[in-house]
Amino acid sequence: MDTAHDIREFLATRRAKITPQQAGLPAFGGNRRVPGLRREEVALLAGVSIDYYVRLERGHLAGASEEVLDAVANALQFDEAERAHLYDLAAAQRTRPARRSKKPRGPLPASIQRVLDSMTDSPAFVRNGRLDILAINRLGRALYAPLFTSGTPRPVNIARFQFLAPTGRGFFPDWEASLNTTVSLLRTEAGRAPHDAELTRLIGELVTRSDEFRIAWAKHNVRLHHTGRKAFHHPEVGDIVLDFDAMALPAQPGLTLTAYSAEPGTAAHDGLRLLSAWAATEDTHPAVRAAD
Repeated sequence: MDTAHDIREFLATRRAKITPQQAGLPAFGGNRRVPGLRREEVALLAGVSIDYYVRLERGHLAGASEEVLDAVANALQFDEAERAHLYDLAAAQRTRPARRSKKPRGPLPASIQRVLDSMTDSPAFVRNGRLDILAINRLGRALYAPLFTSGTPRPVNIARFQFLAPTGRGFFPDWEASLNTTVSLLRTEAGRAPHDAELTRLIGELVTRSDEFRIAWAKHNVRLHHTGRKAFHHPEVGDIVLDFDAMALPAQPGLTLTAYSAEPGTAAHDGLRLLSAWAATEDTHPAVRAAD
């Protein structure tokens, strides 16, 4: 990843989203040559010199203090995810990449798979920041069945399936929302791990092979993904909309456990029961566990 380029594009795209009115600045007459705020307006709001802010937006965050980063984030009205991403980009510039590649993560502890398997009424899986599924329970595998077709490289990657598999679009009926979520999560991870070679290869593959991914990637949107609702179009069960909760695993840095659920008595709950019944008719598959 080119951190300086990412900083430039991230700050420029955020600046373009804020109007003078939203920032509480007077809007003078005449045509503005740039969308959103000018650099000098951001500098004024952040309490720094114009020359200093221009230097920041050109990709030089390594020497910026926490106070300056906070001031810029406040001026551009960053949300929690954008503020964290700005800090990640600054940290990436201060840290030299390791001379040797990071030691590959070993197999997940068996206890994690036992936890997943104990969640018999909820589809659940563990993923890393690249959206590789590293472990999954029986109902989760049934829900994500289109991803686990024979011949699919392991670990299964949600983004690769979504953008490159022939059935990817049909599996996510709320396509725009799902597309934006996936790209934003990968962009967030790129800020946290700019020297991750596997992430770089994945993004390069997606940018090269998917115009939709490339266009969304250029927007530099980021997000945190803790809880919400996700729609699926399952080939056997049909449409099902489930609530999800995503929880970081403190003992396994960088990994997230995601579990889906539905309120009893709802159509989604009936859909989960139907999914469970369909899974029971399928051949038993071994649990999915793959090294990161």
